[in-house]
Amino acid sequence: MVALHLRHHHRVPTTAKTQLLGGELLACTLEGIYTDVEKTMIELQNYDVVERTRLTFQTAMRHRFIESVERLSGREVTSFVSNLHVGPDMAVELFMLGPERDRRVATAGLGDSDAQRSASGPQAGGGVAGSRTDR
Repeated sequence: MVALHLRHHHRVPTTAKTQLLGGELLACTLEGIYTDVEKTMIELQNYDVVERTRLTFQTAMRHRFIESVERLSGREVTSFVSNLHVGPDMAVELFMLGPERDRRVATAGLGDSDAQRSASGPQAGGGVAGSRTDR
């Protein structure tokens, strides 16, 4: 989420947290998300303009968010919900994940050492769930 935010908003959030809840709900919170222009619009009490623009952009980018989570988690995203808040400055991205794939199927075609690493779970800092980035 941080990489997508940087690429499309030209800044990183001040805080980003991702948690896997109940084994199927991936929740991402990003704080400190607004650009200087958006902050000015908020100060001028034009919240609706900022919210409409951000949510329209989120709808347009929906497929990239879903593709990223599916690639990193190895699981299908069955639903995606995105929302944002002003004061505190934050966005919440929720991904409902489909069932985990059978490890034998998921590792088919990998070399022996790759299959062993995959079967033992994500390596430190390599998984989506539980990762945290503070900036």
